Amino acid sequence: MADKTPKQHLAHIAEAMKDIDFVMFNTHTKDGQIGARPMSNNRDVDYDGDSYYFTWGDSLMAKDIEKNSKVGLSLQGRQGKEGAPGIFISIEGSCEIVRDKNAFAEHWVDELDHWFEDGIDTDGLVMLHVHATRAAYWDGEDEGDFDIG
Repeated sequence: MADKTPKQHLAHIAEAMKDIDFVMFNTHTKDGQIGARPMSNNRDVDYDGDSYYFTWGDSLMAKDIEKNSKVGLSLQGRQGKEGAPGIFISIEGSCEIVRDKNAFAEHWVDELDHWFEDGIDTDGLVMLHVHATRAAYWDGEDEGDFDIG
């Protein structure tokens, strides 16, 4: 395997993420444990190190992030040819809780109406903006571990 630059690694996982809808979103709980929840990335994956998720502002996840903004994302791609496992991706970063409806509109997709029936005007809606700082992936014999910055 030839050495890749961080930019090449990032392009590789960005391409893979287009086919991965759900991530496991990991936070630090009030007791210092790890809390993991499935979240849809809404196919908003022109991935440059930032990702966006929607939830309720009074959720345990949002409360965890208010106390500790360091988060982790775990993704697994579809199974490959002949039963080979798909790509595995791990992302570390910091999370910002966004309450700006204009920012919501930039990342909103119609499928979110199922969960938030008043769209971006849903009371209590927040957007989680994850700024990745580090990523790793394993894709067959290809792998990478790099800083994003």
